Amino acid sequence: MNVLLILVPCSLILGMLALVGFLWTLRADQYDDLEGDAQRMLLDTDDSQPRSHNSSAQS
Repeated sequence: MNVLLILVPCSLILGMLALVGFLWTLRADQYDDLEGDAQRMLLDTDDSQPRSHNSSAQS
C-alpha cells in the first residue's frame, strides 16, 4: 500500500504532462493540414535526383 503513495502522484503528474503536451500541439496548429500530408504521401515525386535551381540553364 505504501507504493501507492508514490505511484498515484507520479501517474497524475505524467497525465498532466501529456495533457499539456497535447494542448501545446493544438495551439501550435499541428493538426491543421491532415489532408495535405495524406496527398503528399501519394505523390509520385523522386527526391533522389538533385534539382537544378539555376534559372539561366533553363532558358
